[in-house]
Amino acid sequence: MQLKVFLAFLLACFSYQSIAQEIDIKPYLQDVEPNSAIVMWQTSEGEESIVEWGTSPSLGNKAKGTSEAINFDDVRVHTVKIKGLERFTEYYYRVRTGDALSDVFQFKTPPFSNDGEDFRIVAMSDMQYDYNQPDKFSEVLNEGVIGYLEKEFGGSLPDNLAMVLIPGDLVQRGSVFHQWKDHFFNPAEKLFSEVPVYPVPGNHERNSVYYFKYFSLPENGTPAYAEHWWYKDYGNTRVIGLDSNDGYRNLSEQLDWLKELLADTEKDDKIDFVFAQLHHPFKSELWIPGEEDFTGKIVKELEQFSTKTGKPSIHFFGHTHGYSRGQSRDHKHLWVNVASAGGAIDNWGEFEGRDYDEFTVTQDEYGFVMVSVDGDRNDPKFTMKRISRGNTIEHRENELRDSITVWRKERKPNTPTALSPDESGVSITGAILKAGPFKSDYSGTFHAASHWQMSKSKDFGKLEFESWQQFENWYYKENRQKDDDLTDEKTERLNPNTTYYWRVRYRDQNLNWSDWSEVKVFETEK
Repeated sequence: MQLKVFLAFLLACFSYQSIAQEIDIKPYLQDVEPNSAIVMWQTSEGEESIVEWGTSPSLGNKAKGTSEAINFDDVRVHTVKIKGLERFTEYYYRVRTGDALSDVFQFKTPPFSNDGEDFRIVAMSDMQYDYNQPDKFSEVLNEGVIGYLEKEFGGSLPDNLAMVLIPGDLVQRGSVFHQWKDHFFNPAEKLFSEVPVYPVPGNHERNSVYYFKYFSLPENGTPAYAEHWWYKDYGNTRVIGLDSNDGYRNLSEQLDWLKELLADTEKDDKIDFVFAQLHHPFKSELWIPGEEDFTGKIVKELEQFSTKTGKPSIHFFGHTHGYSRGQSRDHKHLWVNVASAGGAIDNWGEFEGRDYDEFTVTQDEYGFVMVSVDGDRNDPKFTMKRISRGNTIEHRENELRDSITVWRKERKPNTPTALSPDESGVSITGAILKAGPFKSDYSGTFHAASHWQMSKSKDFGKLEFESWQQFENWYYKENRQKDDDLTDEKTERLNPNTTYYWRVRYRDQNLNWSDWSEVKVFETEK
């Protein structure tokens, strides 16, 4: 009788363990290198951390790792690093903790920088939970990102996508434990199990310990601030993660680290492009109160880097819940707001906004950004696309709403011809500067911007008038540049009996500027 009771007790314990020990957060990928990969997952209990892996679904290899408590209960987060992998190779894996066993998933290791391979990156942000639309992040990710990739390219996720970048605001409140599982990881499990995700913290993460326990990001930043800033190379592109939050954005260590990293990147011939991500905007057309001067310092460093090296750059950001794309006037540098992937839209007119010269497109819509990088060592380029899911007023089913291609090598348009004025007696009410048509030796290019300058001196040391106009300027759903062919520009009121010098340059849609035109001279009436 006692034996029966004992066996029943053991059976009950075993059954309880089998039921209780579950994978709460399915496996997700971190810090995938050409020769290694990190797999993480969460279980309801249990310390065992095993990844079975191989080049086929039969697996055959095993790697062990560690686990740590993440909350004040038995819940554990597991981390396993798989080593000895081959570059640009697809692998299969599953995870095990006790009797809890995951499905088999796939991932693909990156190429080396000089392999010349093409790849794609998705950037999206601000997927924090919206109680009015609780399933929006799941929709943007599964019907949006995954649906778009399946329709456009077919094949497997790891073949179609290299990494996911998230510049902040992953959850509504980073200190609330359940939000990480329920609102972030669970909706994203299909994507993150096969494509590595690389976030940076937003203000909603609140510098939570959960953020740093849930991610295993490259530890190549300043050692005292591990995972606050870091960089990651994939093929010919360097991705830089930065922390623009209060308490970190004003630290000299972060800016000093970035300057040193960019100096090293300048010397690395295998890197063609630099993509940085941080949460806060420097300028925001939909929501001015969200702007931060720190991001302006980052933009300046990236601009100077791109112009000095010829390596184009982007800074991805969020915080404002809508899409914007702009470009620096004098540099091959893009400004891209990749929100919103779930958080309530900042609709036009809802907050204080401003029409900034840099931005040509702003849309109060959900969606994500897809960047396709061409790794051709002879003529590399990238194409950035905004794929929209619309908003609460108008749904869009993965609609292409914006696109730009940027080449690594310079592809100058022809120097424009300055036409008029070049005489005396020009009215002091203002001159109309006129130039010839846009021309380029590169097929498919068009006139995307004009930059006009006027001065009282031949060296243009001090400007009396300057204007930068782009071919489109979508602000509050209106193209304010409609019908402007960019070949003329009216100046402001002029001084009488004065000699003025003026010139113009043209830009194509790929951010290439022509040389300045021949300088023209005119005199105003007495």
